[in-house]
Amino acid sequence: MLRETANSAAVARLRRRGFILEGITLGWNVVGVAVLAVASITAGSVALGGFGLDSLIEIGASTVVIWELSGAGERRQRFALRLIAGAFLALALYLVIQSGLALAAGHHAEPSPAGIIWTAVTAVVMFALAAGKGATGKALGNPVLIAEGRVTFIDGLLAAAVLTGILLDSLAGWWWADPLAGLVIVYYAVREALEITRHRH
Repeated sequence: MLRETANSAAVARLRRRGFILEGITLGWNVVGVAVLAVASITAGSVALGGFGLDSLIEIGASTVVIWELSGAGERRQRFALRLIAGAFLALALYLVIQSGLALAAGHHAEPSPAGIIWTAVTAVVMFALAAGKGATGKALGNPVLIAEGRVTFIDGLLAAAVLTGILLDSLAGWWWADPLAGLVIVYYAVREALEITRHRH
């Protein structure tokens, strides 16, 4: 009885930690969507626009995990994973079109100090949150939280890729680095969707 009570308390503690981590991610990305929308429109940056959409997906993914944590069940977990995978594929399709058009037209993005600062800080924050989600998800044995932790880790990688593209465009004049950074997001989005689908099956 005491062991069961201790286990229940540990699970409840881990769930609370999961809720907190997802709440921080949700809040950060809500602010990020607004910042990136303004920065991408001002700069005309495909990569910043794509990263803003990725932040929207992260908002959706965090919402799905919060919903799933509130009532675990295999059916609910499968549905949650399917939603996350579908969102990634939609992002990939959008970015293929946008990056392709930007490369074909030779579109030059303008420097974006706000975009540079936000993506740099976001990379650090997302890597820290991903580590916390991965550890918590493993301790809970929760595949949805683990999958969303990978989404957050990818978010950090994408922030670093977008930052590199913006800096190369701004400092070296490599205009094509910005839409190419958008295509980096495509690669990771498709890979993550396939990984989630394989796990779901």
